[in-house]
Formats: sequence, structure tokens, C-alpha cells
Amino acid sequence: MIKIDAHLGATALNRRDFLIASAGTAAAFAMSGFPGSAHAAGTIVLPALPYAENALEPVITANMIGFHYGKHHKGYVDNLNKLIAGTEYADLPLEKIITSASGLLDKTAIFNNAAQIWNHTFYWNSMSPKGGGEPPAALKQRIDASFGSVDACKKELAGAAVSQFGSGWAWLVLDGDKLKVVKTSNADTPLTMGVKPLLTVDVWEHAYYLEYQNRRADYVNAVLDKLINWQFAAQNIG
Repeated sequence: MIKIDAHLGATALNRRDFLIASAGTAAAFAMSGFPGSAHAAGTIVLPALPYAENALEPVITANMIGFHYGKHHKGYVDNLNKLIAGTEYADLPLEKIITSASGLLDKTAIFNNAAQIWNHTFYWNSMSPKGGGEPPAALKQRIDASFGSVDACKKELAGAAVSQFGSGWAWLVLDGDKLKVVKTSNADTPLTMGVKPLLTVDVWEHAYYLEYQNRRADYVNAVLDKLINWQFAAQNIG
């Protein structure tokens, strides 16, 4: 069941509440050009950051990215390669690993690490040193039609991000012809849920605690005001 938060208007998604999405859906999204992962001789490779580690300062410092990208994101890549070595997953694209392992109890570790690699790469691309401001005109029209205004969209994203209990993600997604805000827990990802991700904000504590401590709202609002990459969202709509 899809659960609607009456206070946020945001849809809380859980992969266990959905049927496993077809591999074709993931493949279609992968073809949009988003660099979810790369392979080298059957090994998942950590995608490069789309900017220098200090490029998002002062909102997100090089120190924060050093730990988040260099330790956590890399750790998921290292773990996944160990988990899939010599298995039927070894030569699959990351998106296919995610959709194939989703919902399978004996493949939970594979799903969690694969989805976290994908989610984190999507998160890095959801921000830009030149982010914030107004979305491109075509995207702004869609946002206005779905939320009423860009500010209302940002408010709903912030509400979903701040209210997510524990670790998780807030997403702007395309569901049919309508833009929506959804939130997912832990490693869960809209990639398996029949909607198209456009942007995300990471609200795992390792994303912000080093500098913001318990001030999740300050981190979320700073990302949305100064870093959010509307151009990336527009490209994902296609």
C-alpha cells in the first residue's frame, strides 16, 4: 500500500509494499544518460563526483564529502563487489541488480548496497555549485502545475526530508504526467516503484551530521536553496 502523509502531502514508499518492477523500466531509465554505475571487467566502479570535493562549500564542506563519498559511498561499492563476486549478478548493470534483488529476503544485502550506490550517485548529481534559483522554464511550468509554485515544491521536499524517521531519502519524481514528492527509508529507491526519479536529498545522518549535527532542517533547506540542481531534474524528464 502507498501511504500518504496527511501533513506533508508526500508519498512514503516502501519497496516491500510493491511488486518488483520490470527490468525494462530500469533499463529505460538507465538509457536517459544518468551515470548510475560503470563496469570494469565485471566489477562495479565508483562513479566520479561531478565536481571537486570543495565545490559545494560552504553548504557541504570538502570534509563532509570526503567521508560521505570517500568512505560511505565507496564502502557500498566495495561491499557489493564482494557480495556479487562469482554470482549471477556479477556481470549485470547496477540498475538490473537493484530490480532483480528487490523484495528478495535472501538478497537484501545485495539490494541494499546496490541501491545505496545508485541513490548516492543520483544525490551527487542532484546538487550543483551553481544550483538553487529558478528551474528551467519547461520544468518550472510542470512544477507550477503540480505544486502551485517552486516555493511550494521546495517546502514539500523539505517537509518530506525533515520528517523522514531515521535514515532515508526525499525525492522529486515524475509519476505519469504529474510531479510528486515521495520519501523512502534506508536504501529504498523509486527506481523499483514505477515512478521516475528527478532529484533527491539524502537524509541519512552521515550526509549532514559531521557539520550540522542534529540540525537536519538547516542542512535540507541549505541544499534546496543553494545547491539543488534543477537542470538535472529537467534532463531526467527527457
